[in-house]
Amino acid sequence: MTKFTYLLVNLGTILIPFLFSFHPKLKFYKTWKSFFPGLGITGFIFIVWDVYFTYLGVWGFNKNYLTGVEVLNLPVEEILFFFCIPYACVFTYHCLDILIKKSPVSAESTLTLLLIIILITTGILFYNKLYSVFTFISLAVVLALAKYILKVTWLSKFYLIYAILLIPFLIVNGILTGSGLEHPVVWYNEMETIGIRIGTIPLEDVFYGMELILINLLIYKNLLKRQRSKKIKESLYT
Repeated sequence: MTKFTYLLVNLGTILIPFLFSFHPKLKFYKTWKSFFPGLGITGFIFIVWDVYFTYLGVWGFNKNYLTGVEVLNLPVEEILFFFCIPYACVFTYHCLDILIKKSPVSAESTLTLLLIIILITTGILFYNKLYSVFTFISLAVVLALAKYILKVTWLSKFYLIYAILLIPFLIVNGILTGSGLEHPVVWYNEMETIGIRIGTIPLEDVFYGMELILINLLIYKNLLKRQRSKKIKESLYT
């Protein structure tokens, strides 16, 4: 069963969100038309990133916890990660977005600007650490795009919900980085990180995860808005 560890982590992550997608009060399945394109686009971006960093030896995988099936020189479980984890997270966002009418996170503009400055500064300071510089700088760019170009109005709620998502994130990523296991499923080259860990999890993973979910949400919510606008226009002409 050891070789199914990573696969079971993926399946365990998506199972409940998928089943509850059909709940009559949630109806997440009705947004799939807007969700899956973003999932595919974001997945492609991160898989290309993953292939390159695996090739460079920034991180790698313990074959003892894998089925042995590979796609693009990546374990199939790693490919599934970029679909299972975002599905669970965007589904959770969908649920909490219904429950949380107004985010208690204030001063969002200041928080976003401060976060961008910290990310860019840290990326520059650790310019020789590939995982650190790529993650911090790219997230800063995505945040700037969301805030100042796309002018999204839901970043405040995103910060709150992502903070909540960090709880299951620490569990899932903790397992993948070695918590409770003899060896990590995914290992990291310490020469390419700043060396700070939350338990067994590199600090960079927190921001990597934030970028993964944020890009998914940016595309998803944009397409959802367009779809709803289209339905309203169609209803006016029928």
